[in-house]
Amino acid sequence: MWESGRRGTNHVKGDSMNGIIGLLIFLADIWAIIKIVQSKVATGTKVLWVLLVLVLPVVGLIIWYLMGPKK
Repeated sequence: MWESGRRGTNHVKGDSMNGIIGLLIFLADIWAIIKIVQSKVATGTKVLWVLLVLVLPVVGLIIWYLMGPKK
């Protein structure tokens, strides 16, 4: 009826991989927010970019990287 053995170990590996990916996204978002705050654009623009990155962590980061203010 019930299978035992490998099924549990795959679940743990998947969870740890998801955790690593989540941590990398979190760190990239923090880096982006720091860069946004340090930029020389208007405060309103900074707020909008930070909100975009916070509300849509992955998509917002990609949009900011491609379309955000450059030096």
